[in-house]
Amino acid sequence: MTNHGYARTSTFDQQYGLDDQIAQLTKAGCDKVFSEQVSATDMDARTQWTALIAGLKAGDVVTITKIDRAARNIADMVGITKKLADIGASIRILDMNIDTTTATGTLMLNIFASVAQFERDQMLVRQRIGIEAAKAKDKTLPLEQRTYKGAQPTARAKAAEVHALLAAGRSKEQIAKALNIGIASVYRILKAAA
Repeated sequence: MTNHGYARTSTFDQQYGLDDQIAQLTKAGCDKVFSEQVSATDMDARTQWTALIAGLKAGDVVTITKIDRAARNIADMVGITKKLADIGASIRILDMNIDTTTATGTLMLNIFASVAQFERDQMLVRQRIGIEAAKAKDKTLPLEQRTYKGAQPTARAKAAEVHALLAAGRSKEQIAKALNIGIASVYRILKAAA
């Protein structure tokens, strides 16, 4: 059994935070600590996380200081935990005192995941109620005065425009600004077409 630590900060400006995580992981008995400074949302850029997962064997433990070092949310963490369980590995989250090598730790993580899912479901219900109320209120108004405009098109709906602007020699930053979408959306659209 090997106890692997994983430390991550989002930017290079957070070196102190990375050093602090490494110190906590070392103190927690990690045999090896993988660390990187990269956004949690870009899984492809998380090369140390990928290397850590690829090297796991049955019985290994992955230790993190906080849930947001490995996952964006509890639901994300449940997916990671399942992936580790399929390998035969487990996870420890220091600040939550969760250790999935124990039945209690697994139970606690599942309870947190259930609460997170419940909150998401409740938010969607409230959103749907709000949309229905806005639609009902707007029915009596002329079209141009209505407040509810319906679901707005996503950045992917602008894929043809992205490609046209790129072909015209515009930079990715210029495309994002011209189409009022995020730079990450431009990259996603271009990656999907490659």
